[in-house]
Amino acid sequence: MKTDKAAKDLLKQDLSDFITRENFKPASFEFAPKDKSVTLRMSTELLGAIQSTAKKRKINYQKLIREAIEHFLKKAA
Repeated sequence: MKTDKAAKDLLKQDLSDFITRENFKPASFEFAPKDKSVTLRMSTELLGAIQSTAKKRKINYQKLIREAIEHFLKKAA
């Protein structure tokens, strides 16, 4: 859309046909407030591997750990 009017006109329409599982995926836990802290003991080698992988993906290593946990939970469900 190139104008605000075009966007407003779109929003006036019934968009229920566009809201399907194919068009949207469930939001991850990443958007939830991070109000709890967890202490986790691991080997230096494992932490190094996590940090290295996170650096390659250009994300924080703690976010990578959260993503791994969330991925595991989705697979376990």
